[in-house]
Amino acid sequence: MTHQPETRRLWQNMTLFDGRTVHPEPMTVAVCGERIERVCPSAAATGLDGEVMANGGVMTPGLIDCHTHLVFGGRRADEFEQRLEGASYEDIARAGGGILSTVSATRMASEDDLYAQARPRLEALMHDGVTTVEIKSGYGLTTRDEMKMLRVARRLGRDLPVRVQTTFLGAHALPPEFKGNADGYIDLVCSEMIPAVAAAELADAVDVFCEGIAFSVAQSERVFQAAQAHGLPVKAHAEQLSNLGGSALTARYKGLSADHIEWLDEPAIKAMAEAGTVATLLPGAFYTLRETRVPPIDLLRQYGVPMAVATDGNPGSSPIFQLTLMLHMACTLFRLTPQEVLQGVTVHAAQALGLQHETGRIKTGLAADFCIWDLEAPNELAYAVQPGRLTQRVFAGQETL
Repeated sequence: MTHQPETRRLWQNMTLFDGRTVHPEPMTVAVCGERIERVCPSAAATGLDGEVMANGGVMTPGLIDCHTHLVFGGRRADEFEQRLEGASYEDIARAGGGILSTVSATRMASEDDLYAQARPRLEALMHDGVTTVEIKSGYGLTTRDEMKMLRVARRLGRDLPVRVQTTFLGAHALPPEFKGNADGYIDLVCSEMIPAVAAAELADAVDVFCEGIAFSVAQSERVFQAAQAHGLPVKAHAEQLSNLGGSALTARYKGLSADHIEWLDEPAIKAMAEAGTVATLLPGAFYTLRETRVPPIDLLRQYGVPMAVATDGNPGSSPIFQLTLMLHMACTLFRLTPQEVLQGVTVHAAQALGLQHETGRIKTGLAADFCIWDLEAPNELAYAVQPGRLTQRVFAGQETL
């Protein structure tokens, strides 16, 4: 039996943001199979044959949400009210609320329950143009429950047309059974959880919450050492509430990203630039927690640190599952430019997940993950908060919307 060549598909006369810049002339993108075959000016594509899938419109890479906590049980609307009445994030956490309340609900939930709750959140992101998403564990805090969360995340990636990257976040909070014994819990994370997760191939990276209400720099370093011993790259929640030094530690271990980073200082920024560590900005958490200290955007620009933007979608500090809203927030709250935020949910988000050679750009040889929008120009995605502008979502060469 002879193999039939795959049909070339064409997207013509696109206003193209390729992940780095907006092209000044109409562009044509050719796809064969799951990969981008060619990107060229439409004026130079006269001899390119294939099935025309679209003619005109704004094209961007498929959006990448590189920091989420989509798999969880329960709800925390009551804490939202408490914060409005004056309680701080730290107050709620120290009183046994916050992350620990979600831990209790997640431990009680079955895998099927967690899947049923997480799937609509992920589908909402997909309808917002997301083709790649990172999902963290961190609400189980036992080996069994952390692996349960990661299995749910893997299952979502198998069942839906979206690329799911999983991150083990066992060092997210101190579980109640280890109260007063953080070092003992880190022993469990390093000696049991990470080896089990690695052996089951359930995680693509390892994260840690390095903060005064969570884990110290020394404890975080132990987690990094265990992760790298099992071949897993690292990242951190760092400098969200104080300048503890988690971002500099992450850079020292060549980490993929340091996330939140409102309290980041210049020496750590320099270290991140040298290490190639991405700064992931999470305006949803900044907004929800009503924080006032803005990340050091000018210094990040000065040192050339790539800036990703993500939802931080979670039940407490950022219960928001719309990545395009984060574009607007990052511009208005952090004063990023529309081009910077578009880079933040494409090429830089891909780098924050170690996927820069697979997706995040519209470039020959990369995965055919892209979106067509009903816009006049790409900067409208950041300018206006308006669902319903996505007209085509293409994942691995297949139209899914």
